[in-house]
Amino acid sequence: MKTLFTDAGRQALREFAHKDMLCLFDFDGTLAPLELHPDRVSMPLAVQDKLRQLQQRSAVGIVTGRSLADLRRRLVFEPDYLIGNHGIEGLPGWERGARSFERICEGWQQQLQGFLSTLGSDVWIEDKRYSLSLHFLRAAHRAGIAQALTLQCGQLDPQPRVIAGKAVLNLLPPGARDKGGAVDELMKLARASRALYAGDDVTDEQVFLLDREDLFTIHVGVGDDSAARYVIPDHASVLPLLGLLINCLSGSRDRAPNRRISAR
Repeated sequence: MKTLFTDAGRQALREFAHKDMLCLFDFDGTLAPLELHPDRVSMPLAVQDKLRQLQQRSAVGIVTGRSLADLRRRLVFEPDYLIGNHGIEGLPGWERGARSFERICEGWQQQLQGFLSTLGSDVWIEDKRYSLSLHFLRAAHRAGIAQALTLQCGQLDPQPRVIAGKAVLNLLPPGARDKGGAVDELMKLARASRALYAGDDVTDEQVFLLDREDLFTIHVGVGDDSAARYVIPDHASVLPLLGLLINCLSGSRDRAPNRRISAR
């Protein structure tokens, strides 16, 4: 990865930026700082204000592991595009598989209930309706807990797709779209000539691994292995990133967002 906040990195972004570009961001750890419990997370107003300014120049979207219902109540502005549940919610036709995914997640919760009760209250399930997240950030022996949870998830029926994160295991139903697939499809549907994506977690690697020439990828956080092309230090660096994007995109955007694609 190359550092974005260098002369070469800024120049690369200036050359890539275009007013029909799609600017996409992860939520937790990127637009909003991480907290011990996901319910405590909120996006700073300064970040939301910058996103509004950016939206005058380019389409803006959020791609999150949160459910859309959960995300919307944390926003005071309306992005052009919202993709939730790691890519499951938000694209046209996503509702067709929703009930099946919901039933699968209900079954997984029943299968996991007894096992999780042996691990104590520091290990818990976040039910996002169409996917589950097993959290263990507050657990004393996280490495051992992660291993035990991984083994237990391997016994679930049907087998989930497990994507590890920062002290969390995300369980996606078979056939569910991930963030990479969602971004790939969204770029086609939005007819964007190019896109920028910034994210901090393992789930964002599905986007970084697309390795498209028309996709400018930024990993938020140093010290992690990532397939992203550029890196910025931490969540606090998102404000200067948004300012840089605003400066790179002179003038107003060419066209209004395509509301058919936006999730409502």
